[in-house]
Amino acid sequence: MAIDVKGKDFITTQDWSVEELERIFTLAAELKQAKREGRPTPLLAAKTLYMIFFDASTRTRNSFETGMTQLGGHGIFLSPDKMQISHGENARDTANVLSRYGEGIAIRHCAFREGNDYLREVAEHASIPVLSMQDDVYHPCQILADYLTIREKFGETKGLKIGVAWTSAPNYVRPLSVPQSLILMMPRFGLDVTLAVPPEFRLMPEIEEQAAKNAAEAGVKFEITNRFEDAFEDADVVVPKSWGPLMHTTDHAKGLALIEKYPTWRCGKEHMALGKKHLIYMHPLPADRGREVTDEVIDGPQSVVYDEAENRLHVQKALMALTMG
Repeated sequence: MAIDVKGKDFITTQDWSVEELERIFTLAAELKQAKREGRPTPLLAAKTLYMIFFDASTRTRNSFETGMTQLGGHGIFLSPDKMQISHGENARDTANVLSRYGEGIAIRHCAFREGNDYLREVAEHASIPVLSMQDDVYHPCQILADYLTIREKFGETKGLKIGVAWTSAPNYVRPLSVPQSLILMMPRFGLDVTLAVPPEFRLMPEIEEQAAKNAAEAGVKFEITNRFEDAFEDADVVVPKSWGPLMHTTDHAKGLALIEKYPTWRCGKEHMALGKKHLIYMHPLPADRGREVTDEVIDGPQSVVYDEAENRLHVQKALMALTMG
């Protein structure tokens, strides 16, 4: 029986079965090949996606908007300061009105303890699919792109080890959504996951618990360590990425001070040498060069960050085609 996800919201991969997610990856590969060959794919002709950005973006906006264009539809960029949201319009009214106009609503809202709640409230009242472009808990489209990239590089993913490591980056307390989405989805596709974090940078307890449950159900390993090198040793894939100590403190100044406490948590060539010979370096970008990672790693032969960024386009096109088409 064909997998049908038309009209289904996409706020976290956890709400989708492995079979439903596989449908995205299959179509993404087909759409990527069609683009290479110059074949048109008007799967969303005359369809409209409303993209509400509470937070700035480079890859997310351009991949979604370009994707809608390539599918024959139109993506409309919206920001709260240019909408009645800035004058107090609630999520219910926004959801109902946009549902009368178009075929999909995509939202990026990363404010801690606000973003995911807002997405779910819009989804509750919308009659068209609501797609997450990142919130404070999840970044599901990034992880779709990550997994497609891993699959392209290795083929079979069962038995691979992926290391997710916190890194030190100044001046900005980043969301928890990327590492949380990584540890949730990767075990479901057969990857062993090692999460390396300083004690103050643990993720949401309920997310760590769900990741452990996913791993147990899939028969793979999930471990949390306070040693940076553990993420790299014997690994096939590493994602060294900064995020804030939001489970420890929400005070911005204290958060920045804690980041500065661990300046050696930076991905260098010596760390990449700890993994398997085919170890690949991944990062959702933008990376803080010199603090999160050295130039010789991110610009080196083990880096696949541009392939990863490109795959945002293809998985999101597949997601939009399947849910909006």
